[in-house]
Amino acid sequence: MTARPVLSRTPVLSCALAVTALAGCLALTLTTGGTLGNRPPLYGWYAADAVLFALSLLALRRVPQRQVARLVLAGGVLVAAVGLLAPPRTSDDAYRYGWDGKVQAAGGSPYARTPEDPALARLRDAGRFPVGDGCAEWDERRTADGACTRINRPAVHTIYPPLAQAWFLAQRPFGDGVRVAQAAGAVLGVATTGVLLAVTGGRRRAALWAWCPGVAVWAVNDAHVDALGALLAVVGLGWAARGRSAAGGAALGAATAVKLLPALVLPGALSGVLSRRPRPADLVLPATAAGVFALSYLPYAAASGAGVLGYLPGYLREEGYQQGHLERFGLLRLVLPDRFAPWAGAALLAALVWRVLRHGDPARPWRGALTVTGGALLLVAPAYPWYALPLVALAALDGRWEWLAVPAAGQLLYLAGGSRVQQLAYGGALLVIVAVSARRAGRWPRPVGAQMTEV
Repeated sequence: MTARPVLSRTPVLSCALAVTALAGCLALTLTTGGTLGNRPPLYGWYAADAVLFALSLLALRRVPQRQVARLVLAGGVLVAAVGLLAPPRTSDDAYRYGWDGKVQAAGGSPYARTPEDPALARLRDAGRFPVGDGCAEWDERRTADGACTRINRPAVHTIYPPLAQAWFLAQRPFGDGVRVAQAAGAVLGVATTGVLLAVTGGRRRAALWAWCPGVAVWAVNDAHVDALGALLAVVGLGWAARGRSAAGGAALGAATAVKLLPALVLPGALSGVLSRRPRPADLVLPATAAGVFALSYLPYAAASGAGVLGYLPGYLREEGYQQGHLERFGLLRLVLPDRFAPWAGAALLAALVWRVLRHGDPARPWRGALTVTGGALLLVAPAYPWYALPLVALAALDGRWEWLAVPAAGQLLYLAGGSRVQQLAYGGALLVIVAVSARRAGRWPRPVGAQMTEV
């Protein structure tokens, strides 16, 4: 046996071991590393996961290109599978998902009645309405009639848009528990890896999603439906880059009808449209997206009328987006009075959108989508890291690992809370993005002999 084949296998073996170590650490994180009711252990475990994730990406840089795609996909399957090892540890949203699906399967509308409505008492099950455990766990609370439930906000209507509801209903034939939602999240995670590899031509950057600890935690273990929006956004941008405007618009409209945040991806799909004379064909993508979004609401609007808005207005007030009780826009509130922060945020976001529409690269629509989506999250500074799952996918499409600092900031804020943590976490994320972006552009001092290396 010659030395060359042995040496060529060494980087693959080293990378495989690194990903296996990452999966092992994630397994311990999800089985012994704390819960939302016992947060302190999570800080150390999440930090260890992040370090092993970074080491895995560094090891991947030495793997021959011909072996990258298979290794990234295999590692993605392993990381996603780890998320199935335990019930949800840091979110109870999956219990609401299953409930909404159950209500629909029974012929009702999740926008019409709240989970604690006595008319739906016949649908209660032990998984979502436990009996006899004292109702003292972190994911349990009392309803108005004294029942214990794991469904969050049982006194309000659902907030989830119609294609999310269709996704919840589609899971019903496979079972009635959160394990089904977790399995669906694992499928979405692996499917997104496959699409990323297809769009990027099997490049290493797909590992930014495939091996991201957040995918195992947020998309699989906590089973957040944002993963479906991320998949549809990647599909839509891939089609848009190939000039398939109608298909791309349909996928992006569907992504927005899963969770409203993927609407931030749309300007990226229209990158550079204002840099030339407008054409009728330019309307195909946005018109298709708007049409799919509107049509998805029709069945539920027919059943529930204006109730299809669900708890969205109340949710925005609860989460600190209301004037007089503002808790978001942490970075802007460092330099502006609270009453001006939302308006300044809207103006800055509009400027980002204009820049993408005017100067964006239509061959790389994900770059503009990343700029707008990441900019919006930095401006708003949400407390839920899974909101950034589409951003993780966009960072993988463009190979811009520095944007992963945004969901990391959201994770820290989710665990620790508080305005000061919000400002420090998202301020740190902004500094990372600015510094790395400046270095990529050659405007930052670099060590002698340093080489730009793609993730």
